[in-house]
This record gives sequence, structure tokens and C-alpha cells, in this order.
Amino acid sequence: MDDTTDAADSADAEETGETERTVIRGGRDFETEYRLGAEETGEFLIALGEQLRDDDELTIVGDDWELPFAFGEPAGVEIEFEGVGERELEIEIELPGRSEESGPTVE
Repeated sequence: MDDTTDAADSADAEETGETERTVIRGGRDFETEYRLGAEETGEFLIALGEQLRDDDELTIVGDDWELPFAFGEPAGVEIEFEGVGERELEIEIELPGRSEESGPTVE
């Protein structure tokens, strides 16, 4: 796992009292990578899919971090297959953030 965050750099990161996790909020970038077995990856994708289907917000949690995200529509899905040399399938999902802004009014 490669965790490229630095919680001390962000005023928007906060420690939760009970779980001791850093909450990742807006105003910063966060990236981490895991190498998992197929079964564990499938379980993660099922849980992610259920949150996408049932809610308009999702929360992804690591050992020491938590990332709540209110998403909008449409979701982007990209499928890339590399069939030459070492074959690889890449599936990427992009979720736009939900805007909390409201439109102007006409008076």
C-alpha cells in the first residue's frame, strides 16, 4: 500500500475521537493503492456498488483514514484492455462531486 497523504498539512483533516482515523475532506488531494486478491477486491467492489446504488454519498475507510464523498451524476466508467505483452485490464470509475450550490433566483 502506498499512502501519499500528510494529514498535518491540511486543516480539513481531523482526527475522530473514537476511531482515531484521519477524515479526508476537500481542499487536499489523497491517493492510496492496495494490491488485493480477487475475492477481497470483489467484496470491495460489491460494497462500493451497493453504496452507489442505494445512496448519494459513500464513505471509504482504511486503517487510519476515512473518506466521505457526496457524489453527483453522471458517473464515468472507462474500460481499458492491454492485450500485447503482459495483458492487463483496467477499470476506472470517476464520480463527480455533488455541488452544494443552488442556482440564482429571478425576481
